[in-house]
Amino acid sequence: MAKVICVTNQKGGVGKTTTAVNLSYYLSKDKFKTLLIDFDPQGNATSGLGVDKANRQKLGLTMTDVLLGAAEMQQAIRPTKYKHFDLAPATPELANAEVEITNMQKKFTRLRDAIRSVEPNYDYIIIDSPPSLSLLTVNGMIASNYLLLPVQTEFYALEGVAQLLESMKLVMKQANPNLKLLGVLATMYDKRTSLSPQVFAEIKKYFKQLAFNTTIPRNVRVAEAPSHGVPVGAYDKFSKGAKAYKEFTKEVEERTWKNDKRSR
Repeated sequence: MAKVICVTNQKGGVGKTTTAVNLSYYLSKDKFKTLLIDFDPQGNATSGLGVDKANRQKLGLTMTDVLLGAAEMQQAIRPTKYKHFDLAPATPELANAEVEITNMQKKFTRLRDAIRSVEPNYDYIIIDSPPSLSLLTVNGMIASNYLLLPVQTEFYALEGVAQLLESMKLVMKQANPNLKLLGVLATMYDKRTSLSPQVFAEIKKYFKQLAFNTTIPRNVRVAEAPSHGVPVGAYDKFSKGAKAYKEFTKEVEERTWKNDKRSR
């Protein structure tokens, strides 16, 4: 069965979608069959992979249809231009769907139930959740084995993290006891400043071994890649950002493999 990872942070602008896209890309480059589920109404993971989410007729079925029960998960999945890498796209309509399911049965487990049928087809399923503690985010946590938390190395970096972790504990207690914090990824790291190393040290101090050793630097190529509809590794594989995400992916693979080994 697939290892399901929910990439989340209630703060926006921390590199959440960039991490979801590039992690998925490098997992697929390592020949792991990977599905990226865009579960954020902004749909940035969708557009960041070159999919025109404004053209609804051409786009076809999306996560809105899946969430509302109008389509099976497999029907919303489409291949990307990269081998072993599939995408389930999202559009802003997903925000309306979130409101609609509020009064529906199983409103917290709709994503989990939807992906069960496709889990055997993948090694990894990455969920890009919204930058909020919303019903969609809770669905992502309940559907996942792991929570991945990108945190920017800037002032207020850890603000709100405690609340997110409390939500994770609540989900574990009431709906998904197998959920684990895979790790905390320091993003937007700028070694030229004194602040980034200080914040990274705080992250390491607070999360200890759960902090990833790799840091994602501030890098113009990482910022440019989504506007070209490609992951940074496909845009400029020799850039510092691409190399960092490649190293980070190796850490993810190692951690998920170790956890699988322990659970046997």
